[in-house]
Amino acid sequence: MRRLFLSTLMLLGVAAGAGVSPALAQDKLSVRLDFSPWGVQAAMHLAQNRGWFKEAKLDVDIQDGRGSGNTIQLVNAGQADVGQVQVGLVGSARAKGATIRSIATFQRKTDLCILVDKTSPMQKVADLRGKSVVVFAASPWAPFIDVYLKSGGLTRDDLKVEVVDPAALWGTYIAKRSDGLMSTVGSALPLAEASRPSKCLLASDAGIAFPSYGLVARDEVITSKGPALKRLIEVQQRAWQHLRTNPEDGVKAMIAERPDAKLDPVVLLGQIKLTLDYFDTPSSQGKSIGWQAQADWEAAGKSMEAAGVLPSGWKATDFYTNSLVE
Repeated sequence: MRRLFLSTLMLLGVAAGAGVSPALAQDKLSVRLDFSPWGVQAAMHLAQNRGWFKEAKLDVDIQDGRGSGNTIQLVNAGQADVGQVQVGLVGSARAKGATIRSIATFQRKTDLCILVDKTSPMQKVADLRGKSVVVFAASPWAPFIDVYLKSGGLTRDDLKVEVVDPAALWGTYIAKRSDGLMSTVGSALPLAEASRPSKCLLASDAGIAFPSYGLVARDEVITSKGPALKRLIEVQQRAWQHLRTNPEDGVKAMIAERPDAKLDPVVLLGQIKLTLDYFDTPSSQGKSIGWQAQADWEAAGKSMEAAGVLPSGWKATDFYTNSLVE
């Protein structure tokens, strides 16, 4: 009788374990961000802070990065499953043999800009004649500089384009040793507000199309971890939708998740709001967050070909997939 009782307990334990285990199972994903914490990463940190990844049965390792280009290299090398980067770089990466593609683009509108003083009379490309601008070598701006200048009838001989180390970029601009700084709207404008209030000359005004921030992964990972990636994107959609009406929650989550980063809540809030301003293009208006329009990628491909970073014969469908976006 005792032996039967013990056997029954063991069977019940096995049955209970079998029932609990699947509920506890989580798919592991590593996500490499573009840089140290700033507003474009708010949805990732909010989802982690609120436990939304765990609810989706995901164990997500969020890593700070050292630039979109560097993150793309690491993702392509298999050192991270997903990269949160400026997805417009996918075209040039694939042209060099990479096997990555965009799996969701949140900021679908081009946000490349040149910061100039808010009170400056400069309004268009031609106004840069005789001025100086600063940029770093690996900037997404780098391949588009000549195309941008040409749209205003300028060449590099008409102004000073100074290429500096990323660490010296802001110091040069804030100290007013340059008239302009090549960056992005969301990252730069709130940061400049305290020390050199600025406005933007937009690359899109010169006809340049460049999809901004989203998620990229290798083709092999898209195939092997598709269900997990799909849940990751769904959680990000939930987080960005929440931030549309509650951007302050993104600020709180980022400070909580990166307490040692000494983040400025005012700058973060401004960055999050400006990030959301660049979510939609005419071709993606009304579509799900993250969904990508072929027309936008066609326009980006033409801009990249004009800039010399894509050879002719490219196909926009090589750069992205909507298979994981609801």
